[in-house]
This record gives sequence, structure tokens and C-alpha cells, in this order.
Amino acid sequence: MKAKYIVAIVAVLLSSIALADEQAVDWSSLTASQQQVLAQFEGKWQTLPPQRQQRLAKGAGRWEGMSRKQRKQAKERFAMWRDLPDERRELIRERYETFKELPPEQQKRIRENYKRFNKLDRERRQMLRDRYRDMTPAQRNQLRDRMTKRPRPRPTTRN
Repeated sequence: MKAKYIVAIVAVLLSSIALADEQAVDWSSLTASQQQVLAQFEGKWQTLPPQRQQRLAKGAGRWEGMSRKQRKQAKERFAMWRDLPDERRELIRERYETFKELPPEQQKRIRENYKRFNKLDRERRQMLRDRYRDMTPAQRNQLRDRMTKRPRPRPTTRN
């Protein structure tokens, strides 16, 4: 469950990095609500790199649209991300960059598999994690190859 939230927050953070260009964001162009969320940055706003300004402005905009419950969840996910060791965060960033380079159909397949995995009960997920962890690198590659060639299950219809 932790990993799910961490991956989600990393995806949001990294996707906003990818969307940013090199245009600086003027403090006065932020809405009053964004300025309130970003108040701690006001004094040093002009010294921040344009990419960071854009990322922060976009995040503050998303924050405005969140419900109280969503904000609480976002704070919890960010706290988990912040508490990760630097090496783990870097590994997650690298994996996300690799994911972004995949063709859209492969990204879609990975998302679907992730959703399907998370619908499994906790014991089944742990069993699959343990089994995968115990595999040799060659066995893992063989499994990945088999999964990419496997026909997709057909949706079942209920009468």
C-alpha cells in the first residue's frame, strides 16, 4: 500500500517536471490562494529556478482543487516520500524515467497489471512479491518476456 502511494506521488512530481519549460513564474501572476500556499517561498521566489517555480505553482494550483480529505492524503504521501532514503527516491525517479520512455501501449499494460495486482488480497500480493524476490535475474527476465507475449484476458460479461 505504501509503495502505491509513493509511486503515485513520484509520478505526479516527475510528470510536472517534464511539463515545465524554462519560463519563470512571476510571484504577482500567482492567484491569492497559490500565494498563500507558497507563502514560505515568497522571499526567495525570484531566486528559484524557473522549472521549480512552475512545479510549485502547478502544485499549489492542484492543492486548491483538493478536498480536505485529499489534502490529508497528499500530506501523508509526501511525508512517506520525504522519509525515504535518498537512494530509494533516486531509484524511483530512474524507474519513472524508464517508464516514460516506453510506448503508450506498454505503459497502459503496466498500469492495468498494477491495478490488477492491487485488487488481490494482501496475502496473495505478498506471496507473489516473495516468489519474485526469490527468482534469479534470468528467471525474472523469462517471466517478463512471458508476460509481454501473453494474450490479454478477455473481459467477462455477466448475464
